[in-house]
Amino acid sequence: MTLTPPTTPAPTTPFNLSRTTATAARVLRQLRHDPRTIALMILIPCVMLFLLRYVFDGNPRTFDSIGASLLGIFPLITMFLVTSIATLRERTSGTLERLLALPLGKADLIAGYALAFGALAIVQSALATGLAVWFLDLDVTGSPWLLLLVALLDALLGTALGLFVSAFAASEFQAVQFMPAVIFPQLLLCGLFTPRDAMHPALEALSNVLPMSYAVDGMNEVLTHTDVTTDFIRDVLVVAGCALLVLGLGAATLRRRTA
Repeated sequence: MTLTPPTTPAPTTPFNLSRTTATAARVLRQLRHDPRTIALMILIPCVMLFLLRYVFDGNPRTFDSIGASLLGIFPLITMFLVTSIATLRERTSGTLERLLALPLGKADLIAGYALAFGALAIVQSALATGLAVWFLDLDVTGSPWLLLLVALLDALLGTALGLFVSAFAASEFQAVQFMPAVIFPQLLLCGLFTPRDAMHPALEALSNVLPMSYAVDGMNEVLTHTDVTTDFIRDVLVVAGCALLVLGLGAATLRRRTA
């Protein structure tokens, strides 16, 4: 009797566009049935900017000086929280393990999640930028479209960080605990509260390698310059490069089995 050797699944290519878009479509279908998550991602940055504007109602110049920076920070924080929790929920429920048993590469999965949450980030950033510039009268010297670009890149960076840290959390509570470790130090060192060159030299050096610092610098470039500057291009490239780097790390650390 001839024994037939067991067949093994065909190896998957590192990246496949059709599998990536199918993953993104599945995530968007699931999010459509979770209106509270959609509201958190899209409306919370707008609500925070609205409150901030009227907290400084007696001193509009203060809002002008920090409003642009927070326009990039708020989307980053909300996308980090929602993405890390949503991804971890799929891991703990076994969904990711079942998906990775199919001919689906890790890069396909991470890129699909990034594409789905990135689509929501576009809506989020557009609403927040429109609200700040045209309704809350944020005084911007440069083009509002450049503000939108930086806000969108910040939201995508938050998405990438959320996907990355979800690999190291065992519960949704642990995912939330990563926020003080990943987001708060960047928030303190990004130059929002004091110029970075006025910090202790060690903290200034640390701030120079944190992506949120370049997000704030990019917003400030639009706030104070009419034209696109070389510093703005540098800031945008650093934020975009960090997002891509973190997505790559997320794909590398994604586990096929749930612990």
